[in-house]
Parts: sequence; structure tokens; C-alpha cells
Amino acid sequence: LAEMRNPQMVIRRRGRDSCPPRAGRGQPGPGAQPTGAPPNGRLSRADARKPPLRELQHQRLARVRVAQDVPRGALLLSVLMRPALDPDQLHLATVVVALAAIDAAVVVAGVTPGLKWPNDLMVGEKKLAGLLAEVVVTSDGFAMVVGLGVNLKTSGSSDERATNVLAEAGVTITPRALLDILLEEVEWRRRALENGEGTMRLREEYERSLATLGRVVRVQTHDDVFVGEAIGVDHAGRLVVQVGATRRTFDAGDVVHVRGETS
Repeated sequence: LAEMRNPQMVIRRRGRDSCPPRAGRGQPGPGAQPTGAPPNGRLSRADARKPPLRELQHQRLARVRVAQDVPRGALLLSVLMRPALDPDQLHLATVVVALAAIDAAVVVAGVTPGLKWPNDLMVGEKKLAGLLAEVVVTSDGFAMVVGLGVNLKTSGSSDERATNVLAEAGVTITPRALLDILLEEVEWRRRALENGEGTMRLREEYERSLATLGRVVRVQTHDDVFVGEAIGVDHAGRLVVQVGATRRTFDAGDVVHVRGETS
């Protein structure tokens, strides 16, 4: 679990690589020490069943808590953010992680995904990564837990609509390599949420990255299906679709890009 609030960030990451952090960009700062070892040097049976966990001092993001227990080649992480935003703007926490994942994929593997509203990273019509978000009410106000899963070596399913970094770029990258860049990309965007100008630029970047806009889409809600042109997102991140003569706004729904049709 990654907790992001000034000045600290805690993150739990699952992946294959178990090598110690490298010195340099996005790595633990001086004096970093693993924490959580039992005082007598022995692990209980319950502790022995838990995935390895390291808490490290990050140069700019304070603390990084790492666990490795994923059997496939994937990066899975959860980020807890406490942005100082109005409740209807909390979706921007998800936007921060999504945009960071796009740039990290570009830097590490040369793959440039687009965003399918609301939370999928796509290469063409194939899904490379997905995000899930949940609002949490705490004594300090609202918080957002954003989960991200990126397919690195396998697609994690037999679905032909899924893909992975190896298939798209022909390179093998470790979860740690992607994580290092991802953390840096998340951090500066998180800081952008602290002022109005930064938030506006984040919205603009989000709209530029949305492959859904300008497409004919099919939106399935819990009780109906709508087909129309995706023309934008509003201040709360809701998708705006022109359905015939009616402009409809969706805050949730299963969105499908109608193949071969753009405006």
C-alpha cells in the first residue's frame, strides 16, 4: 500500500525481482534500512507465510514498502492518496497514476499506451494495464486507494484483447525497473494537485491521453446501453457522449470503442 501525503509516501509493490535497490535515480537514499524484522531474529509461522516486505527510504518519496509475491510477469501496486481536493475531483488521484503509468511505459519500454475511459491503458485495441479506485472516508477526510496492474511478460489471461510489454516492444523489463520510473512520474503529478494551475494542466494532459475522445462508443450502464460520440470529460472526470440529439454524462459504465468508427 502506498500512502502519499506531504511529505511521505508508502508503497507496497508485488513483482518477481528480489534484488536490492540500485543506487541512483528513484532509489533509496542514504541510511536506508529494511524494517519490520522481529527483535529476536526469528519469524513466527504467521510471519513466514507473509510475502517479503521491505520498507526503504526513497530519495524524494520518503518511504517505499515493497513485497514480491506475483507468479506472473506483472507489476501490481496500490497507492493511497490524500489529495486536498473536493469530493467531485477525487478522480484526479486515479488520473495521476494512469498518466504516470503511460510515461513510465514510454521511458522503460518505448511503448505508448492510450487511455480508454475510465481506467484502462490500451495499445491499439488491446489492454496493457488497468486501474481500480476506491474512495475511503477517514477521520482526516477523503482518501483514494488506486490500484494498478501492468502486464509485463504475459497478459494474465487467454483474452485476445489483452497484451503485454514483451509482446508489444519485444523487451523484457522487471517490475522494479517500471516501478522506479512510475514513482517519479506519480510524485510530480501529485504535487501538481496542490494548486489550481497544476490541476488544470493535469486535466489537459488527461484529455490528450484519452483515446476514447472522438470515438464512437457504446456505454453500458446498469440498466441501459447508449451509443454515441465521446466528445469530452467534465470537471469531475465524467465522460460526455453525444447520443443523437442528446448530450449524456456518465460517471460509470462499461465503455467499448466501436471498432473502425471515429468522428
